[in-house]
Amino acid sequence: MTIANTLQLNDGTTLPAIGLGTYSLDDAEGVDAITSALDAGYRLLDTAVNYGNEETVGEAIRRSGLPRDEVRVTSKIPGRHHGHDDAITSTKESLQRLGLDHLDLHLIHWPNPSVGKYVEAWQALVELQQQGLVRSIGVSNFTEEQLDAVISATGVTPAVNQIELHPYFPQEHMRSVNTARGIVTESWSPMGKRQAPLDEPPIVAAAEAHGVTPGQVILRWHVQLGALPIPKSATPQRQRENIDVFGFELSADEMAAITALGRADGRLFGGDPDTHEEM
Repeated sequence: MTIANTLQLNDGTTLPAIGLGTYSLDDAEGVDAITSALDAGYRLLDTAVNYGNEETVGEAIRRSGLPRDEVRVTSKIPGRHHGHDDAITSTKESLQRLGLDHLDLHLIHWPNPSVGKYVEAWQALVELQQQGLVRSIGVSNFTEEQLDAVISATGVTPAVNQIELHPYFPQEHMRSVNTARGIVTESWSPMGKRQAPLDEPPIVAAAEAHGVTPGQVILRWHVQLGALPIPKSATPQRQRENIDVFGFELSADEMAAITALGRADGRLFGGDPDTHEEM
């Protein structure tokens, strides 16, 4: 069993350096998959209201037998719940579905800019953190301007900004924006989803050089960027491989070659990020 290293957040808490994305892991099969991941050493689970599987995640945690304080749980407020009171109600309903008394990390799933209530949602998260219902608070799919808007309104900086990030879309600007503000970048779709660059020469060469899989190379690239990837897998062997990336180190040249795979059409998702998949 491998236990992920940890990342320090700007609020004094920590998160494991790799988590499990749970999108589409639901019902009995989902419980089995998430329990398998916890057995493999995962200690960060990422869910959301829109995934419809918070009950499944909660059941897997209970079935694992792990102490609650050993597992970090993330959920997300959907765009339709951005009003202040709606955001508070949404969070309490998430806790009920999960069967937990607090969330370790709660995110605004995306800024929903056409409605423009994400600052209200952030103010609600600040209050929920003060009440102890949420340990750390953050956002997802926020731009530089949106980050500065919530910071300016509350004086509280998000601990995390979860964004699409993979070798075809390395997000150099947003990573630098997050870093400058002390925000941890969390990577959704860290493998590149259906267009995973597993056959790209720089990734294949690094895998051969280090005796690991191409998938492990991609996740190690995230780790060395300082990002927190949340790959999704329901397969026990793949789960073990995905978390076992702390025994080797990519060279500066290998890192640069993988980052150079970024391309203008690398973004996977062009619609409403409220429904994105962590894979």
